Amino acid sequence: MRIGIGYDIHRLCAGRPLIVGGVHIPYQRGLLGVSDADVLLHALIDALLGAAALGDIGAHFPEDAPSSQGADSMVMLRAACRLLAEHGYRPLNIDANIIAEQPRMAPYIQQMRVNIAAACDMEPGGVSVKAKTAEGLDAVGRGEALAAQVIVMIGDIA
Repeated sequence: MRIGIGYDIHRLCAGRPLIVGGVHIPYQRGLLGVSDADVLLHALIDALLGAAALGDIGAHFPEDAPSSQGADSMVMLRAACRLLAEHGYRPLNIDANIIAEQPRMAPYIQQMRVNIAAACDMEPGGVSVKAKTAEGLDAVGRGEALAAQVIVMIGDIA
């Protein structure tokens, strides 16, 4: 078994959809980024790749690649899981924190868990997603950004 950790943060801005964990969340601002900027999935991809010692999200999905422009992070997550499988690994457990002042994430967490489990070929019971606030502190606390932390356990394909 191997353990990986991932972190990501994206600025909130007008004129973009808010997509977290593959879920479109109604909100007046979205996350700024080259792809759909799904902060949760980006942190998860980094955790998975890191656990397998396969680099990071930027190594496999470079910002300057035409395919990264507006990319769907669920597609990127499925590709990362295929890459793990090619190296003999599979995700065993995912534990994630979304850090956001607004909007409230609780109504969307179950769908995020289902989305992530499907993309990683896991049961939803192996995926934990929790929502936290920054208690008014830092860029997240001021409502300028959303962040995510993820830890994963991967193991050999049996």
